[in-house]
Amino acid sequence: MGLEPKTVDLFVIGGGINGAGIARDAAGRGLSVVLCEKDDLAEGTSSRSGKLVHGGLRYLEYYEFRLVREALIEREVLLKAAPHIIWPMRFVLPHSPQDRPAWLVRLGLFLYDHLGGRKRLPGTRTLDLEHDPEGTPLLDQYTRGFEYSDCWVDDARLVVLNALGAAERGAEVLTRSPAVSARRENGAWTVTTRNAMTGETRVFRARCLVNAAGPWVSDVIGRVAGSNSSRNVRLVKGSHIIVPKFWQGANAYLVQNHDKRVIFINPYEGDMALIGTTDIAYDGRAEDVRADEAEIDYLLAAVNRYFKEKLRRQDVLYAFSGVRPLFDDGKGNPSAVTRDYVFDLDESGGAPLLNVFGGKITTFRELAERGMHRLKHVFPRMGEDWTETTPLPGGEIPDADYETFANGLREAYPWMPRDLVHHYGRLYGARTRDLVKDAAGLDGLGRHHGGLLYEAEVRYLVAREWARTPDDILLRRTKHHLHLTAAERDAFAMWFDAERLAEAA
Repeated sequence: MGLEPKTVDLFVIGGGINGAGIARDAAGRGLSVVLCEKDDLAEGTSSRSGKLVHGGLRYLEYYEFRLVREALIEREVLLKAAPHIIWPMRFVLPHSPQDRPAWLVRLGLFLYDHLGGRKRLPGTRTLDLEHDPEGTPLLDQYTRGFEYSDCWVDDARLVVLNALGAAERGAEVLTRSPAVSARRENGAWTVTTRNAMTGETRVFRARCLVNAAGPWVSDVIGRVAGSNSSRNVRLVKGSHIIVPKFWQGANAYLVQNHDKRVIFINPYEGDMALIGTTDIAYDGRAEDVRADEAEIDYLLAAVNRYFKEKLRRQDVLYAFSGVRPLFDDGKGNPSAVTRDYVFDLDESGGAPLLNVFGGKITTFRELAERGMHRLKHVFPRMGEDWTETTPLPGGEIPDADYETFANGLREAYPWMPRDLVHHYGRLYGARTRDLVKDAAGLDGLGRHHGGLLYEAEVRYLVAREWARTPDDILLRRTKHHLHLTAAERDAFAMWFDAERLAEAA
């Protein structure tokens, strides 16, 4: 006896930023939606980015003016939608006469300031690195520089908050549940999922299928019965390293390397620095990607070319790598491959399949909106655009004024250490009260697992945010793994398994 299928309007494959964004947008238009992900939300590319919401300054020299303009506009939109996980950052760009000429850099920064209708962020200024404090950690040979604005983002949380926003509007979110089959039948899709942890099999009947599988988009096309596409993605590997922070101040740095690539050096997790990225063509399995020693050496050398304090291999605390699924536009240089996105709509058999190729984290919301525009004829009664003016979960902060909100949190929880208030505020924003509940002291947060990790946060993440394993919590929903000792991480994993929290959810 077969399983009775659940009927929905839209079935989305892929729990990265594009899939979660599309699910949220569609659910808010009144469509019934299922989002399925074969692993954890953001486990692939979307948790392994440079963690920036930015226009893409370097794309200007590839004449990607439209892409940069749209990304700069989205930067402002996202800053208002999620001020707890997205905030302004100033980037210092020391000028090296051996690389791009100063006039070209100034021209690029002028365009960057004006293409997107900048409102909330300060503009570019010229720096005298011999006297301005931003020049203190740099080698004396760098005497001129520029400072411009972009934004920081907690990338993995951005994905989770979109999935949460979708679920709060009625979408069903299935993690660790790959779509094991999808076929057209009588003008609709029959999709079967299987939960990798429980073995549960479910069947759905969907009017439309969206393939937002990122690096696996072509794999999904190959497994979907009766589908094909002439488009493809080009896999480009980007690796990052984390080291102890080696300069004073909240600013970041952007340096130009000999090969014309640019390297970001960003403050990270308080006392650390995040350095990246590389751009290397990749032809392996996306699941197997790792930062190799040559990439680590490359990043260290790029930093050491500019800074007085020399980084060594033993300074690297952690390294990670992701595969970017860029739309294959035929360019030879991986750095020149477009970060734009392309839709491919296959309507054969009367059951539409929307394949999503490429994209970047900054433009996910616009991508989702335009993707739904492509499906307007399929769902003529769906609602209008809405995400541009609606905050993400936790971002319901008056005037998107995070500092005033944070002061309110400190007043509401006078018993809570300042760094813990900061941690909760930055990750959960206006939802912090849902996590803390009626706790009146640290004892009310339950077991302490080291660092800033308390039992209340763990149970919140399991109950509300689909966390099912220790890594879901330590690596993606939070960055506690960087602040706990190896013994504390092991003890937490043993406690989590003993409590059987994943099954309880």
